Amino acid sequence: MSRRASVADVLNRLTALSQELAGTFRPVTIVEIIARVLTEQLAPGRLSIMLLDVDTNRLVVNHHNGPRPATTDDPLLQLALRRGPLVFPDTVAKRAAELGVVVEKPVPASWLGAPIVAVSRTIGAAALEGDSKNAMDDDALVFTRAVLAQAGIALENARLVELLSSGKREWEQTVDAFNQAICYVDPQGAVRRANRMFAELIKLPVTALTGRPWLTLVPPAWVDPIARLLTPEGANTAADVRSGERTLVVAAIPAGEPGAAVLLFEDQTEKRRLQEQLLQSEKMSAIGQLIAGVAHDLNNPLASVVGFSDLLGEAPDVPPRLAEPLAVIRQEAERASSIVRNLLSFARRQEGERQLQSIRPILESTHQLLKNQLLAARIELTLTFEPGLPEVEVHANQIKQVFINIINNAAQAIASTRAKQGGGRIDIVTRCEPDGLSVNISDNGPGIPEALVQRIFEPFFSTKSEGEGTGLGLSICHGIVKEHGGDITVEPGGAGSGSGATFTVQLPTGIRVELSPHVSGVSAESGRAERPEHLRVLVVDDEPHILHYMQATLESWGHEVAVANDGSQALKRALLQPFDLIICDLRMPRLGGREMFQTLARMHPTVADRIIFATGDTVRGDTLQFLEELGRPFLQKPFKLDALRRVLAGVVKVPA
Repeated sequence: MSRRASVADVLNRLTALSQELAGTFRPVTIVEIIARVLTEQLAPGRLSIMLLDVDTNRLVVNHHNGPRPATTDDPLLQLALRRGPLVFPDTVAKRAAELGVVVEKPVPASWLGAPIVAVSRTIGAAALEGDSKNAMDDDALVFTRAVLAQAGIALENARLVELLSSGKREWEQTVDAFNQAICYVDPQGAVRRANRMFAELIKLPVTALTGRPWLTLVPPAWVDPIARLLTPEGANTAADVRSGERTLVVAAIPAGEPGAAVLLFEDQTEKRRLQEQLLQSEKMSAIGQLIAGVAHDLNNPLASVVGFSDLLGEAPDVPPRLAEPLAVIRQEAERASSIVRNLLSFARRQEGERQLQSIRPILESTHQLLKNQLLAARIELTLTFEPGLPEVEVHANQIKQVFINIINNAAQAIASTRAKQGGGRIDIVTRCEPDGLSVNISDNGPGIPEALVQRIFEPFFSTKSEGEGTGLGLSICHGIVKEHGGDITVEPGGAGSGSGATFTVQLPTGIRVELSPHVSGVSAESGRAERPEHLRVLVVDDEPHILHYMQATLESWGHEVAVANDGSQALKRALLQPFDLIICDLRMPRLGGREMFQTLARMHPTVADRIIFATGDTVRGDTLQFLEELGRPFLQKPFKLDALRRVLAGVVKVPA
């Protein structure tokens, strides 16, 4: 070694090696550097370097230079790994044999080998062969050990850098997978790290964020709320910020360093919409309950008005001058009754089976429900029905909800452009189709922009101003029609077409099913029977006017009538004397009609079988379910005298 270079040259070479390795963090490059330095300094005839592969935990030959290939089980390479550092200036085979290693031919003239150690852990070895005796000597071994010591440090640093880089990649992949935008702010207010969601939020590349003050990155409107969050008083609190139509909740979580924090941005737009929709749904439910309560309370006085007007209309001794007023009373009472029925129908829970029925009464009742609203908006609605329309198997209330929503949308569209012009018009045309029917609802409003047509049935999409719509109406309509096996489409109309939008609801024909015994609240078969001349009837109701009207009516028809104003009184009378028919209200104080029926069913089943219920409450699911399970006719208040006659016609007189 001394013949090759001076000590100063060796030190300079080692210093240069140290500087070169200090900036190298790739194991492959480190191996190339130490191989070059050893080759330039010692000129070995053969140089082999092997390292431990971290991923597989196996030794791998990383560098070889010489006439023969090297393998990890090479005897001299293994000797360097397990027993080094060693140097054999001559008689290599003999010296190796003394250590229990057999060297295969050709045997090198000289040899040295040393392990590569990193932090007290052997991670590899290097072996150098000389072409002549003493080519590898003690000086060469000292130099090699110095080089491999620096290589061990550099390889360990490379491993740590790789671990750090891997940890950084894993952190980035983890936080990039979050739906929340994350930004780490250091004590000086600079961004140290951020994920892709944050970069997308502020519309900058991730690589442009690190080191920049957060104040310069976020919109100006966000600065004050975020600054408050970064104060000690604002720690672990949250604030709302807006980004276009999006609502974000920002929270500042204190980090390890004083003054540092992690800003967490969570998009709560959809959550807020769902909360608002839930609130709207609860409001609608409350409105439905209110409608149901009001309708029920109206039914009792309407029952008296409808009943007495019918009774007086049939009376032969009514003066001629009262004929027209009585006709008006009957007409208006029937109109009020129709409005209440429509309200009850709309407020009723969507229960029950689909039935094969005509679409015409559904559309007509929808028209009646919206008639006053359309008149107030100066909008004319016309209904046209093609002859020979097939019946469709539908849930009437659900399909009615579809038509109400479309008509309301059309009315609002007309009002937006024709508030001063007047002349609003909605045309509903129902036509036969090969596999069912179609209902076309057209208006003369402004139409729908072409760009919005593709999104018109999307949930939460609305063209209305905030507070005027939820964006769920048409999506619900779409779902209802699809559940019925139909389809709903839209023609946008608008500029150039000369008309507004046209919605088309297509419904398929169904398979006819047997109707339940109570159609429209009365028996489907009883109308064909003849009414007995004289019946004993018990009328049970807590409304005195209804008792008066029922008693007067039935007695005028020649029947014997007893009355009771609650279930307890009626129960006693029903058990003491025989009645051919008991007409009983369902909801009464003290003892209701249902409870009275259940008591009679236990004590005297034949008497219970003579009860016919009259009620204005079929909105509640339990009431409707009770009547349907009973499977018998019932009178829906307010009812006409024809309905009462059909009920009486089906009564079998009990022998006296």
